[in-house]
Amino acid sequence: MRRIFLFAFGLLCCNLLFAQNQLHKNTDVNSFSSSAAHWYGIADKHNIINPKKNQPKYKADQLEEIGDNIILYQKVNGGWPKNYDMTAILTSKQLDSVKAAKNVLNTTCDNGTSYTHVAYLAGVYNLKHAARFKEAAVKGVKFILSAQYSNGGWPQYYPLQKNYSSHITYNDDTFIGIMELLKEIGENDTDYGFIYKQLRDSVRAAFNKGITCILNTQISDKKGTAAWCQQYDEYTLKPAWARAFEPAAICSAESVGIVLLLMQLDKPAPKVMKAVQSAVAWFKESAIKGIRVETIKAKPDTSQFIISRMDRVVVEDSNAPQIWTRYYEMDTRKPLFCNRDSKVVYSLAEVMRERRSGYAWYTYSPQKVINQYAAWASKWGIND
Repeated sequence: MRRIFLFAFGLLCCNLLFAQNQLHKNTDVNSFSSSAAHWYGIADKHNIINPKKNQPKYKADQLEEIGDNIILYQKVNGGWPKNYDMTAILTSKQLDSVKAAKNVLNTTCDNGTSYTHVAYLAGVYNLKHAARFKEAAVKGVKFILSAQYSNGGWPQYYPLQKNYSSHITYNDDTFIGIMELLKEIGENDTDYGFIYKQLRDSVRAAFNKGITCILNTQISDKKGTAAWCQQYDEYTLKPAWARAFEPAAICSAESVGIVLLLMQLDKPAPKVMKAVQSAVAWFKESAIKGIRVETIKAKPDTSQFIISRMDRVVVEDSNAPQIWTRYYEMDTRKPLFCNRDSKVVYSLAEVMRERRSGYAWYTYSPQKVINQYAAWASKWGIND
């Protein structure tokens, strides 16, 4: 009996520890870091409020206060605006301004917005059991579902804006961030047990449509099947330009999140396995060896956007790990770069200083996929 008791007690402790770890993950304020960095680092006249000097912040363990901040920023349609700090302690004037803008529907999932808010609210609800957090989370899920196109994709903003943001957006892992949340809701009864059956069924259907969209947008060009573009026309599903320096090209960085998501699927369909195989083959083919990117101090360079005090240069290094450029030209598969005038160039040195130092043109992230691929392929009986 004592052994049985100890086993049962140990199992209970493990389950409680797992639940605590899950809740800690959901209430990690680092999930808001991209938006917060934009709020503090870029003065935007379109912001409802801008930060004060030495703006005070809630501590990471002040969950209810941060949760209430998240509810404060939530719009009447259930979504959130981007580029604010959810941990900032607002002044009375700032509070009044945010409350007065509830009907301004500049809601988005860009820069880690909306889907991270839902996850955080779910975590706070499970810890504090206050109904307001559950209700706001459910409202946020409904917003995300309402923003999905019938083809399974998501735009950057919803309601739609009349610019490139209406494209299906993989950029900055917007699409994948949404999909990871939906997958968690569909599978996790512990953290999302408050999601009622009808809504959970809608979440699972939306997730499946999202997988279909991913499979339908994988790039095939003259050289075969590759990875994905950052964004796609929402009607034709053709690769599309976003900002002036973000061309319609094969994009290594955003493709990593897509492939890792596909590799998480249980009993993947043949189309999913083929998509992963093709993408991994492309990652291996497009890897660049013998160079690294070095950040160096440089004389201040003033543009209308920033004052740059550093520069980035490509350096030959036979011992450097393999690296990838962010973009590759379709059909030729040549690494490419781009300036704000939308002129495509083929070396980092040809990019203007402001964009050269202010954008992630190279990445090591495809190595994550390559490192995990052998185990994944073995699990599903794939022999390359």
